Amino acid sequence: MDINTLVKLTSRAWSLDILAHLHEGLPGRQAALLTATGAGRTALSQSLHHLIDLGLLERNPGHGHPLRPEFRLTAKGEAMAAIARKIIRLTPDETERGLIRRSWTVPVLALSREPRQFSTLRRDLPPITDRALSQSLKNLQGSNWLTRHIDPCGHPPRPLYQATGRGLEIGQAIGI
Repeated sequence: MDINTLVKLTSRAWSLDILAHLHEGLPGRQAALLTATGAGRTALSQSLHHLIDLGLLERNPGHGHPLRPEFRLTAKGEAMAAIARKIIRLTPDETERGLIRRSWTVPVLALSREPRQFSTLRRDLPPITDRALSQSLKNLQGSNWLTRHIDPCGHPPRPLYQATGRGLEIGQAIGI
């Protein structure tokens, strides 16, 4: 999976949860997904349509009511769902799961398996703003998923960010 696909996938809060539940065999009906994820109707509906637009989900032909359709994973979605399942399994705590639902958390962790400068992270995540990246880095540091070290060799000394602990496990599960 490339970083642009990951950024698009995680731009909706419930995308990873939906993919993980479908990978585990949960029926692709809205009611079952609402119960399993805990998402609101509007947020879940938007995430489902987003996954369809990405080509990861499709309507299951011949199943479901027109107002209550049933969804299934596409071949491309199967591969992404396996990765989503790994990520969700690494975050059993609801507080951690909330951090995973934030737009930039997973892409930042994927790129931070090795020490990276702020400018390098910003360059590799094309649509991110300085403020969004800064907030993501602070949130990840606060949860001990990311560390910040000062590189004394550079002039001027610059901070380096690297995923640690659970953050490193999540970054490795993505495999970019």
